[in-house]
Amino acid sequence: MQLAFVLYKYFPFGGLQRDFMRIALECQARGHAIRVYTPIWEGENPGGFDVRVAPVRALFNHRRNEKFTAWLQADLARDPVDRVIGFNKMPGLDVYYAADGCFEDKAQTLRNPIYRRWGRYKHFADYERAVFSPESKTEILMISEVQQPLFIKHYKTPLQRFHLLPPGIAQDRRAPANAAEIRAEFRREFKLADEDLLLVQIGSGFKTKGLDRSLKALASLPRELRKRTQLIAIGQDDPKPFLLQIKALGLSDQVQILKGRSDIPRFLLGADLLIHPAYNENTGTVLLEALVSGLPVLVTDVCGYAHYIVDADCGRVLPSPFEQEQLNRTLADMLADPERRAFWGRNGLAYADSADLYSMPKKAADVILAEKRA
Repeated sequence: MQLAFVLYKYFPFGGLQRDFMRIALECQARGHAIRVYTPIWEGENPGGFDVRVAPVRALFNHRRNEKFTAWLQADLARDPVDRVIGFNKMPGLDVYYAADGCFEDKAQTLRNPIYRRWGRYKHFADYERAVFSPESKTEILMISEVQQPLFIKHYKTPLQRFHLLPPGIAQDRRAPANAAEIRAEFRREFKLADEDLLLVQIGSGFKTKGLDRSLKALASLPRELRKRTQLIAIGQDDPKPFLLQIKALGLSDQVQILKGRSDIPRFLLGADLLIHPAYNENTGTVLLEALVSGLPVLVTDVCGYAHYIVDADCGRVLPSPFEQEQLNRTLADMLADPERRAFWGRNGLAYADSADLYSMPKKAADVILAEKRA
């Protein structure tokens, strides 16, 4: 079949983008042709993909999305495909990969009512309705059990259109046989002594991921513990507001902010704790990447994958509503207890051997390639 994959932006380090690439490659490996539509493509073509970059520009994202949709539909009319698979909500999809949570629920619970009078709201609400309304024929690939009831609540989406996927952690995130050697080399490179402690926070969108919370927690550590603790944050985002916060908190010598990169497994093996106090997170793939590398995790319960940290007993999950003081105390406790961190690390590695954390691309491809329903 000829498959069209659609997303608003591709760059190599986003979670949605990595999921798209692995699913598309799985479909390609099964003998199907891959076409990609996007307004923004950053990075290399993996080979054999027909990448079509839409020449659309607009001052506001929702206007750009509308122009992109019109351009996409015109191109598909000229050059049809067998399936259209979207990684963002939009009209005309055969299959939607639900990387984002329920927009309508956030609009009603987290926004001022006046927000729903704006054109931006109408655009995103209409595009979400095009996927989830009872009249839609779009099959939905769900990666978060938490969000499915919200979509059903707001749109009365038929249950049979949902397909819950297992996680899809890449096998290269698992701790290799020479993990100790990689850790030692990494810590030499970053000039970390044996007694030094390294926190990592990984993920594009520093504000949503709660980097401000992590910085406050680091600054609150007891003096001796704080002196030997460093934080490296990695992701594609504007670091300027956080650099100002770092300076104001007196953390300039202890915090580095790095752009997205491809050697994340080294950081997971070299660190002592992954901190991820997100404000909201549909899944949180990095939580499982830490788990399978043997790195303990400190995370908020709003993340869709936080329950895996509980299931594996490989860290601590902070309950809602979020309290900064609780994060501060928990971080200090975890950093001060090396035996407990080692216990959590062993638990994560054991869980990685027994749980299905890897098959998402195959299961997604099964749904995409299935016979269309009447």
